[in-house]
Amino acid sequence: MFGGKKNDFLTNHPLGDPEPSEDDLEITKRLVESGKILGIEVMNHIIVTKNGFLSFKERSLI
Repeated sequence: MFGGKKNDFLTNHPLGDPEPSEDDLEITKRLVESGKILGIEVMNHIIVTKNGFLSFKERSLI
């Protein structure tokens, strides 16, 4: 999608643990900061696993 002002990001954790790693937290922080500069709102970052998912927005991590 080009020209979008809002985006969601998805990450796969193939081992099944949906808890965010330090890297997940850091990249989300950087995406949000970069988005502010570019005028793009990061709406959510969702970690998907074979056992379910974790929403950064639902956990108030974003």
